Amino acid sequence: MLRLITSRRVWLALVAGALAAVVVVVVRRWRRPEDGPRDDSPVKGAIGSPAEKPASGTGNAPRRPPAPLLGVPTEEDPRRYAALRAFAPRPSREPLDRAVRSRLVRWGAVGIGLCLLAFGTQVLGNSVFSEGTRAVEGIALWSPPDAKDGCGPGTGQALEPGIRYPAEEGPMIRSTGPCLVDVAVVPDSDAADPAPPPDESPVAVPDADCRPQVRAPRVRAVSPGVTRAVNHQWRRIERWLAANAPESLRTLGRPARARTIAVAEAQMGLRFPDDLRASLLRHDGARVVGDTWPFGFIGNRNQGVRGIRDTWRRLCGTDGEDIGATGIGSRAEWWDGRMIPFGANGSGDHLVIDSVARDVGRTDHEGQLSFTPGGIRIRSYYGLLKATANALESGGSVGHWKPVVTDGELDWDVVES
Repeated sequence: MLRLITSRRVWLALVAGALAAVVVVVVRRWRRPEDGPRDDSPVKGAIGSPAEKPASGTGNAPRRPPAPLLGVPTEEDPRRYAALRAFAPRPSREPLDRAVRSRLVRWGAVGIGLCLLAFGTQVLGNSVFSEGTRAVEGIALWSPPDAKDGCGPGTGQALEPGIRYPAEEGPMIRSTGPCLVDVAVVPDSDAADPAPPPDESPVAVPDADCRPQVRAPRVRAVSPGVTRAVNHQWRRIERWLAANAPESLRTLGRPARARTIAVAEAQMGLRFPDDLRASLLRHDGARVVGDTWPFGFIGNRNQGVRGIRDTWRRLCGTDGEDIGATGIGSRAEWWDGRMIPFGANGSGDHLVIDSVARDVGRTDHEGQLSFTPGGIRIRSYYGLLKATANALESGGSVGHWKPVVTDGELDWDVVES
């Protein structure tokens, strides 16, 4: 019977009535009678009482009833009002002993606890499991593989729209003789309309890295250990170029100034890694000398400080937005303002350093950014320097890029893996 009660108001009314009944029973059982016996007998000496003897001038004079006084009961008043049960005097009750009172208190507490438990269960069920009336609507009519009779012209014949079947859950498949009906759960017409799904389409938002705050340049010292390591790799490269590709050696730039690097960092809002700054302080990129292509890594020429800044500005002007709605990060797009473009191949492709992760990547004009240039992972600019020096001295390759020399000029070819 309790399962048929689904209205929250009915449940609240029942719980309130039960609580009130329990409180009344406990209070009445606990109530003690007034101390002392009740004495309803008239007070002796009161006016109009039987004990009173009216004064009489002569002993033979007839006695008259005393005159009634307002507010003083007569002899007939108690008899007349005793006939009414509401005003009848109640017999006194014996007070309850301690054991009975304890049992009443315990049972009252148990009753209140059961009422609260039932009320909480109903509220929890309504808030968690109640989803309103649901129904299912036919989607398609089709024949199972072992059916002997067909279900109409062709498999997947659509039913008439609006045909609904009562159901408690779904999706489900309802059997209709030799046929099967695909059905889908839909909300009942009386239920509230479901909220529309959130819009997950990509939304372009401004790239904060392409709009840095203006700040004053600050020259930072490079760690001596980083400087020694970078210079050691450059000496290996310079010796090999002097012996095998002197034309490319002449394209290496002069050392950059620390102040120039600091200004570029302030304008870009980025901090160059120490190994990149140590390399720029030895060679400020490479330049074109005559018909010789500037020296660079894996098919790209080295850019100087101003070339890095100007390329960064141009790429930010081309694509200064991020795809923010789908949570795509900076490394998933073809360009982001936190990248440092230190190499260029002249066709719209660039070697970049992630100023946060410090690894080397490659972005191309086709809208792709990869952090496995040449098919391998290069974890830092210093790692690229060392891999290049090793490939030059051993005749090996950097990934699928192999150095070759033509007429005293270094070039890079793609080799099959």
